[in-house]
Amino acid sequence: MNAKQSYLMPTYTRQNVSFVRGEGARLWDEQGREYLDAIAGVAVTNLGHANPEITAVISQQASLLLHTSNMFGIPWQEQLAQKLCSLAGMERAFFCNSGAEANEAALKIARLHARVRNIANPQIVVMSNSFHGRTLATLAATDNRNVQQGFEPLMGGFIRVPYNEIEALRDLVSNKSIVAVLLEPVQGEGGVHCASPTYLSAVRQLCDKQDWLLMMDEVQTGMGRTGQWFGFQHADITPDVITLAKGLGNGFPIGACLAQGKAAQLFAAGSHASTFGGNPLGCRIACQVIDIMQRDLIPQKAAQLGQQLLAGLCRQLKGHPDILAIRGIGLMVGIELNYPAIDLVSRALTEQRLLITITRKQTIRLLPALICTAEQVDDIVFRISRLLATC
Repeated sequence: MNAKQSYLMPTYTRQNVSFVRGEGARLWDEQGREYLDAIAGVAVTNLGHANPEITAVISQQASLLLHTSNMFGIPWQEQLAQKLCSLAGMERAFFCNSGAEANEAALKIARLHARVRNIANPQIVVMSNSFHGRTLATLAATDNRNVQQGFEPLMGGFIRVPYNEIEALRDLVSNKSIVAVLLEPVQGEGGVHCASPTYLSAVRQLCDKQDWLLMMDEVQTGMGRTGQWFGFQHADITPDVITLAKGLGNGFPIGACLAQGKAAQLFAAGSHASTFGGNPLGCRIACQVIDIMQRDLIPQKAAQLGQQLLAGLCRQLKGHPDILAIRGIGLMVGIELNYPAIDLVSRALTEQRLLITITRKQTIRLLPALICTAEQVDDIVFRISRLLATC
């Protein structure tokens, strides 16, 4: 191995830039060049890079206690569980370290629900175009052949139906092996497709009628991203299970699986665990994240800035011959193009000093920090317009 080779497993196609400093929605690379971040670590640093209040909490808690294990009481974990359950209308919380782990916990809850109902071969309904993680179970729940390839045989127990089409779900009511429905209120990795409030309400009613658990994957949509604390709140419903991660720790790894009603009673001592899940540092950081968001009305600001972003893009890109659709909710916006656009990530970096992502090969996904200024949102629109003007 020569000096230019890496010891890292090549699981990512990395851009030729490394960032060394951040502040709010801005980043600086090793050469001191400034960039505008329109992805926030893929919906993670919702409160911006190097948030001073988060930094202070990390320093203070690190000087006190990092880890004891879940064999002992963790007061910050109890506080975080209370805060999240109060915000989401839930009753119990399980803490882990990532969105995939949170979804694994949800899938295990569904299996336990099957056992209570004496269903030997349970089925979970998932959606076309979905993404739930890269562990073996969440990979099977995901609808993306590119990420599944090479890991067959995939785990069974999933039925896939079209997203946002209630009749496809109603057609399954005769299947007595179904125990749960797992879906995202907005499919982020799937190209920023939004479920309608009417659809989500109908899914809730159907799950109630059939004794199916309604499990909402809010890993990307949760913590204010859509303009509400959680994406399901746009439909004025309450799921049985909610999964969270990403923005919960503003960059510190923490995930959560929340449950209410019968779903909250299924886990017992020994039925699930996580060595690092819910450690004092992570939970204190997440408590601070929530406190800041409540004090500064961050979800409401995300709704306002999201309207500004969507309107600005629609105005500036109106009539563009290569744009099929511009869609989104809150600060979660997709621009679907009529051609494969993977190269736009590197071009945005080098030509516009702008961070973007591409999903499903041809959709630009924008996920800026929820604390962006109105001027920065306008700047994102300007740089995107300039980028697409040269394509």
